[in-house]
This record gives sequence, structure tokens and C-alpha cells, in this order.
Amino acid sequence: MIKSFFPPSRTLMGPGPSDVSPRVLAAMARNTIGHLDPAFVSMMDEVKEMLQTIFKTSNALTMPISAPGSAGMECCFVNLIEPGDTVIVCQNGVFGTRMAENVTRLGGKLVLVKDDWGSPVSVDKVEQALKDNPDTKLLAFVHAETSTGARSDAKTLCALATSAHVLSIVDAVTSLGGIEVDVDGWGIDAIYSGTQKCLSCTPGISPVSFSDRAVEKIKNRTVPVSSWFLDTNLVMGYWGAGAKRAYHHTAPVNALYALHESLVMVLEEGLDNAWARHELNHEALAAGVEAMGLAFVVEKNSRLPQLNSITIPEGVDEAKVRGLLLENYSLEIGAGLGALAGKVWRVGLMGESSSRRNVLYFLSSLENTFSELNVDVAYGVAVKSALAIYES
Repeated sequence: MIKSFFPPSRTLMGPGPSDVSPRVLAAMARNTIGHLDPAFVSMMDEVKEMLQTIFKTSNALTMPISAPGSAGMECCFVNLIEPGDTVIVCQNGVFGTRMAENVTRLGGKLVLVKDDWGSPVSVDKVEQALKDNPDTKLLAFVHAETSTGARSDAKTLCALATSAHVLSIVDAVTSLGGIEVDVDGWGIDAIYSGTQKCLSCTPGISPVSFSDRAVEKIKNRTVPVSSWFLDTNLVMGYWGAGAKRAYHHTAPVNALYALHESLVMVLEEGLDNAWARHELNHEALAAGVEAMGLAFVVEKNSRLPQLNSITIPEGVDEAKVRGLLLENYSLEIGAGLGALAGKVWRVGLMGESSSRRNVLYFLSSLENTFSELNVDVAYGVAVKSALAIYES
């Protein structure tokens, strides 16, 4: 007979989900109330307000989509693309590839700007693509490419789009809460994220925000949005502030309690402090990893502090290492995807997982595992090197 499921206790240091604070888990266990209950509606307004603060925007169309980050991506694309629209998509990893797939499925004219996996999006290539395609309607790129650990220059890329009178779509699934994101300051027109990364919340919700320019394009569409569920004209009847809420769907009530609590925690810490914490823990991790003789895929000035792609030593069974870390230390790290499959480990330092404890635990556990497998690396130096960063 199938019995109740009790998950094992893990330390989550993969590409997501990240560790979830006990405060957030406790919030999920609170009494379920109706999704049109006045108390719940009041909480919804607070969620919107906190998301605007964390996105650094005054956009009225800012809300959490009741589905994971991939649905946030689709929400941006289905609302802003009409058949025949020319869309430039920057592809430097798995998630740029998914953007491109959205464009073709929606009948858009796809223009790809390709860069090597592990490299940031080339500003020069995008500038040239905009010149070569003067009919472009949208520029889409990934700010923090989770498949590689590369950070692209969102501020400059959005400035190029604005100068060309082109709307921008930005994937901030891994960046929001971990590094700077400034929707209004950078002129981002549509942005989506996920709750399970640097916001330290449970998976299943995707915050999104649309600028006034983007909303204007949505209102002036010549064909209806192809997705009923993700049509912002309909969803905002439920998420819009001030007016009577119109029923659209049954919101994931307890999951939104969790998001509310996680956003409260981010703002309690302060965005600047959260970004600094992610950077410090990354520097300590990098010092320990490099002291062992391992290397990073991404050049230092383009690395994400919250997602570290580490090159696998030659001759090492990468899956066995991950398996032993999980079996012996209940520690999860991620495998490579796409072009980097079998070549890297992806180590996350996101949100609640970005801590001194986790950095030191990962380094000692990895060294012990290497010792068990007789891997040729430098021993006894990783933790000391990381501690030197913290002490300095």
C-alpha cells in the first residue's frame, strides 16, 4: 500500500530549486482560504508591491504567474509576439534556445544571435543584428544563463533595444534576488523570473513585469493572444489593484503565502546585502575550487555568483561524483546541459543556499569524494582557501 511521502533532508546546491527557509515552509502550512477572500486579496496587493520593489519597477503590470518560470517565459512571448513579427533572440545556452522555440511556435520571424556556451551575449553582434533587421519588433535574451553560469550585460542590451525602438524580453529566472536587476533603470519591457532560485521559495510561481510600452503593444494587437490562461488582459482582471477582482483561475493560495514570506525575507535583508552575500560566497567557493586545481567554464568578469559551472577533471566519472555526494552527504549539485553535458558540474549558490556553511560543506564533501575515487587534485587546500576569503 502506498503511504505518505516524507522526502529526505538535502542540501540543495544544484541549478535549482535552492534550499527553502523554514519560515517559507511554515508559511505554506497556514490555513488555506479562498482565492477571492478579502484577506487573500490584500495579501496579493502586498506581493505585487514587493515584486515591484525587487524588480525595481513601478510597472502596474507586475504579478506572479501561477506556474513555473517556463510559463513566465511563455507569458512574455505570447503576449508580445504576433505572427510575422521579427524577433532577435540571443542564444548562448539552453534557455536562449527555448526562447527561440517560442518565437517559431508563435509564427514570428526568428533572427538568431549565437555565442559560445559559457560566453555572455555579444553586444556588438546584437547591435549589428538590429542594424541588419530594421523591422525588428523584439529583442530577447537571458540575463543569467543557468545552463552555463554566464552573465550578460542586460543594461547595455536593453539600451540598444530602446534606441532602435524595439521592445526587450529578459529572462531573469536565475538573476532576480542574486545580482542586480533594474527594470526601470535599464528600460526592460518584459521580464520573467522564478521563485525557486535566488528568492529561496518553493518552485511553481513565475514573477513577471511588463512596461507601459509593452502593455501598449498588447492592447493594440491585431490578433488575440494565443494562450487564454496567459493572456495578461484577462489575468490582470484578477491581479489588478484597486478594482473588484474578476475570477480568472484558482490561484495556488498556499504557494503564494510562501512567495509572500520569501519576498518579506529578501526585503528584510535588503537587495544590496543579498547581492553582496551571493558575491562573497561565490568568491570563497571559487578560491576553494581553483586551489584544488579545478577551473571554471566562464571567464571571471562574466561569471554568475549564484551559478558556478566547474570543469570536470579529465577521466572523472561526473555522474558517479554527483551520486556519491548525494548518497554520502545528501548534497545535490547539477550536471551539465546541452553542449556542456558531461563536461561540467553546475553548483548553485542561490538564495538560502548561498551561505558560508554550504560553501565549506561542498568543498569538504567534494574533496572527500575525490579522495575516495583517487582523483588527481590538490588536497587539504580548498577549505583553507575559502576561509581566507571570508577572513579577509
